[in-house]
Amino acid sequence: MKKVKTGGGWAAVRYALRTARRVGGLGALYRALRSRNTCKTCALGMGGQEGGMVNERGRFPEVCKKSMQAMAADMQPGIAAEFFEKHAIDEMRDWTPRRLEHAGRLNNPVYAGPKDTHYRAISWDEAIRRSTDYLRQSRPTDHFFYFSGRASNEAAFLWQLFARLYGTNHVNNCSYYCHQASGVGLSSALGSGTSTVVLEDLDHCDTVFLIGGNPASNHPRLMGVLADVRRRGGEVVVMNPLRETGLVNFSVPSRVESLLFGTDIASHYLQPNIGGDIALLCGVAKRLIETNAVDHGYIDAFTEGYDVFRASLEALEWETIETESGVERRTIEEIADVYGRSKASVFAWTMGITHHLHGADNVRAIVNLALLRGMVGREHAGLLPIRGHSNVQGVGSMGVTPQLKDEVLRRLESHFGVKVPAVKGLDTLGCIEAMQRGELKHAWCLGGNLFGSNPDSAATERAFGQLESVVYLSTTLNTGHVHGRAGETLVLPVRARDEEPQATTQESMFNYVRMSDGGPARMPGSRSEVEIVAELAESVLGDGGPVDWNAMRRHRNIRRAIAAIIPGFEAIGRIDDTRQEFQIEGRTYHEPRFKTPSGRAKFHVTPIPRFDPVDGALRMMTIRSEGQFNTVVYEEEDLYRGQDRRDIILLNADDMRIMGLDEDTLVLVKSDTGSMTDIRARQAPIRAGNAAMYYPEANVLISRACDAESRTPAFKHVRVWVSRV
Repeated sequence: MKKVKTGGGWAAVRYALRTARRVGGLGALYRALRSRNTCKTCALGMGGQEGGMVNERGRFPEVCKKSMQAMAADMQPGIAAEFFEKHAIDEMRDWTPRRLEHAGRLNNPVYAGPKDTHYRAISWDEAIRRSTDYLRQSRPTDHFFYFSGRASNEAAFLWQLFARLYGTNHVNNCSYYCHQASGVGLSSALGSGTSTVVLEDLDHCDTVFLIGGNPASNHPRLMGVLADVRRRGGEVVVMNPLRETGLVNFSVPSRVESLLFGTDIASHYLQPNIGGDIALLCGVAKRLIETNAVDHGYIDAFTEGYDVFRASLEALEWETIETESGVERRTIEEIADVYGRSKASVFAWTMGITHHLHGADNVRAIVNLALLRGMVGREHAGLLPIRGHSNVQGVGSMGVTPQLKDEVLRRLESHFGVKVPAVKGLDTLGCIEAMQRGELKHAWCLGGNLFGSNPDSAATERAFGQLESVVYLSTTLNTGHVHGRAGETLVLPVRARDEEPQATTQESMFNYVRMSDGGPARMPGSRSEVEIVAELAESVLGDGGPVDWNAMRRHRNIRRAIAAIIPGFEAIGRIDDTRQEFQIEGRTYHEPRFKTPSGRAKFHVTPIPRFDPVDGALRMMTIRSEGQFNTVVYEEEDLYRGQDRRDIILLNADDMRIMGLDEDTLVLVKSDTGSMTDIRARQAPIRAGNAAMYYPEANVLISRACDAESRTPAFKHVRVWVSRV
């Protein structure tokens, strides 16, 4: 298919109209998007009490293709009663993620036992009874609880509270497979693991470094912010191995001039090798030090570790930097000079930084650059991990982690008069590994697609097969329901955010909490997540203990507990009366006061990873299209890359010529972990020696090797070999 010349634009407008026709018309889609609920997709933040399509700065209209895709999925009809009788589980195993998503909304609990070939619909009474039996008839430490970033703060808090009082700390969330490395890297340098900026800072910065990300496809509303930076004469420096159409030029549909003529986004576009980020960032830092373009006053007053960091760069040879980064010294020096002229820079990144064996060090290398020129601890500058799920940050804030922070633990135990179990909890990858060893027996998945988001798909499927039970809480079908089966598999239909019977809250990547009003249920057979956990907790733990689980069915009561236990969330206890959304206290760094033991920000030495090519191997990264959201695939085509299918590998033209491959030649792609056959070779503007394939399908090639600190797998860097079929 023909690749578009700009992101967004009229293609996005036409897509919106087609989507509207599919879900009942433009009016129906507009009313749904405009309701007083937080956007269901990325964590950029939109909606809430100001109404949908309004961002944290009060701007309207703010909407994107991702918002429409998620809303349309929730507005599709329910799955017919005879569906599961007609389609066997083995048949659905051959379906694409898109076909499963478009099968319709789940409207009844469904169950499959160890010998069942089909799911069958069951009553809610039976579903709750089975769920309760799983909990009562086994040890608490046989269970683990996994949370998607789409869950509300209220559901997340209540589920983790129940899990701990039940007796396990095996509580984790999807951030371990996305931005956990950001939290680790930022915390080690600054004492806090979230964004240091607010949305308003982006309205005043003069330079944005966009590293290892493609928001044109994954966070489209950020493109309006980047377009504004260019409009006021600022710079946008993109670092990405693949030249992305939407990062070169984007037509913002809500802005007439941009829609008509397009807006140049990247003022500078660097294409490093996959895994070459530390070398590139160290090169920029080395140039700044060589030209004395650093802020010595800031460094002396507010940081530590600079002398050791500087010495490491002085010992670093430019030849090593160029070889490992894949970028010429002259280009690196040019970018350093751009940064040297900046008065207010924001550094933003996504999983192209975190999905590496050295993900936490990648983040530290970015922090080092920001500290060199005093860009942390002031207005209009700072650090911005661009998070994916709309409430992934909130889920973490609510304590959905294997180990609670000391202050949260102390407050929780004091507030409820309980003792949390001391047994060590496992992170997400640790739970999968324990499943495979037979050390965990039962899984609880609140949203998301744990199977689909895991590396080494074949081993993950075997790990699920070791379980006695898995309970999924979902709105639609996904690959996990057919590949992530246990001895007994139970899928419970839940309400979408804008269908909740009571208000819920969500936290954006800017540490801003907004309230969603909910609304009428589109699927009469679905239930609220809070209702489900409260009923299970009351059945298993009883109503005479330290927590009144029946009272916790009221979201207001959950919010009062959150206000008392989670630091910075005091205002959530008043939000039912005030309807006042709020910035979380103590997280934004507009002054250089850091939460480290010394009170200073810390420079870190970040060793440069070396890539030794073996027998013609390529570096491969997994990518997402503008037609998907994480593991959810809405459309098979990838408009911005000009691709009409997903069973492809994107290669550099020179690499294709060396391998004797033409466009659409069928190839075998093999890694040390797995292989994929009948994959079509497609030419793309990617640096030679590198390749890209679509996630989650290519997870079969990804090993479980992970960053030792964050335990995040290296989805963005795997060695592969490509050969003709």
